[in-house]
Amino acid sequence: MTTHSAFARDQWYVAAWASEVGRGLLARTVLGEPLALYRTQEGEPVALADRCVHRRFPLSASRLDGDRVVCGYHGFTYDTTGTCVFVPGQKRVPRTARVASYPVAEVDSLVWVWIGDPEAADPATIPRAPHLADGGWVTVTGMEPVDCDYGLLVDNLMDLSHETYLHGGYIGTPEVAETPITTEVDEEAGVVRVSRHMPDAECPPFYARSTGIEGRIQRLQDIEYFAPCLYLLHSTISPTGQDAPRFRTEITYAITPSAPGRVYDFWAVSRNFAVGDDEVTTFLRDFNHTVVMQDVDALNLLQRCLDTEPEGYQELSINIDTGGLAARRILARLAAR
Repeated sequence: MTTHSAFARDQWYVAAWASEVGRGLLARTVLGEPLALYRTQEGEPVALADRCVHRRFPLSASRLDGDRVVCGYHGFTYDTTGTCVFVPGQKRVPRTARVASYPVAEVDSLVWVWIGDPEAADPATIPRAPHLADGGWVTVTGMEPVDCDYGLLVDNLMDLSHETYLHGGYIGTPEVAETPITTEVDEEAGVVRVSRHMPDAECPPFYARSTGIEGRIQRLQDIEYFAPCLYLLHSTISPTGQDAPRFRTEITYAITPSAPGRVYDFWAVSRNFAVGDDEVTTFLRDFNHTVVMQDVDALNLLQRCLDTEPEGYQELSINIDTGGLAARRILARLAAR
């Protein structure tokens, strides 16, 4: 039985890292809508529907002429508003020759797109991750497509007890699964906060090798999830029994539904320590990519299993699922609007 979480359309979603969008054409699919992304000569990001109005050729496989997109099949040419300004073999451009142009905003090194009613798009409502663009932080990033319902990725991130088992030897230690959580839910704002504070924990390789701490640590994990798209994990560690030195790491995920059963997993690790150490940067990029791929493999497998479940199977939830269940409620409410 295949079931997929409904999409909330009148919301901002991350379509790309700002560094991915340039003077080429980039293909992405958000909420089932194929997009072609590029920058104007002035550097402004643009998102057009990725299908030529003529024969549906993908504009992302076409070319730019200044700020206009020239379809690579028959040359239909579109401006940044999606209006067709040239067709081959005739002077008159049909009135219906236009593709959708989606509201776009570049905030905190991310390119956000609005798929719903363009009149409702307000960039001031985009949740913030200022560390991504702060010069005092060093950030490594990536993106992995996952063949699963986007709700499964939300579940995965809201319950970090899985670190002990899925990510043992990387970021997981026994204390993560053993330590109870506290959960706060702001239903109206669509924000879920989950905290797990470990006063005396084993130091996993992720932190031991990046900070140089030897021995046990105080490990604080504070999640903020801004439904539907942005997840922040504020991580603070220090030697057990000490408040200094304190090492802060910001783990960011943008969770963007691509299509039913497919999600983009945008990830970043930002740190405000050892900022000039290229070895630490390389280590965190490679190490976190390995961790992300462990999640990707597990979620792909889980989705395949769920697709074979009979109608009406019963799911069991426990205390560790409180944050994830709250996130599901909020997502369902946003989708139902």
